[in-house]
Amino acid sequence: MKKLILGSQSPRRRELLENAGIEFDVITSDSDEVIDEEMDFADTVKEVAKQKNAAVCRDEKCPKDAVVLTADTMVVCDNKIMGKPKDEENAFEMLRLLSGNTHYVLTGYCITDKEKGETVSGTQKTEVKFRELENEEIRRYIATGEPFDKAGAYGIQLRGSMFVESVAGDYFNIVGLPVCKVCKLLKEDFGIRIL
Repeated sequence: MKKLILGSQSPRRRELLENAGIEFDVITSDSDEVIDEEMDFADTVKEVAKQKNAAVCRDEKCPKDAVVLTADTMVVCDNKIMGKPKDEENAFEMLRLLSGNTHYVLTGYCITDKEKGETVSGTQKTEVKFRELENEEIRRYIATGEPFDKAGAYGIQLRGSMFVESVAGDYFNIVGLPVCKVCKLLKEDFGIRIL
């Protein structure tokens, strides 16, 4: 049985895999993400996931027979990438833009069988509609500290859920990993035991 390595510092991705009943170890590696400005958003998140994957595969701690899973998630609203907020004002600007608007979340994923040298990568897109937000509730939400380690300045699985009017697509993709798609690939293409 091959060993799955999750190449991610994200506690949310770890939790999603644990909840799916998958055994894995974590190895994180810093990769210098080189992005082509001409790429569209979907290709960009997939490329970043590939670069993270290659960095983990090169890490001496990564077993030779490992299957390595990496991912990158991006929030896009009005054709603007919304990363993690730099400070309170930046978080406020992001949430103000999301208010009453539909945005989408893209997650690029990459899975590599180190021993065979086989790689599968792809992108999942989910649309999210926010209700209209009042400035005061945005400020109170920011005061909780929740927005600061999350792309788009909100956590749908936490307090940020109160802003979400509707979701079209894979909910877990918004949290950080398209669980159904990734588990199917791990099982069928890479021989990772699920459940």
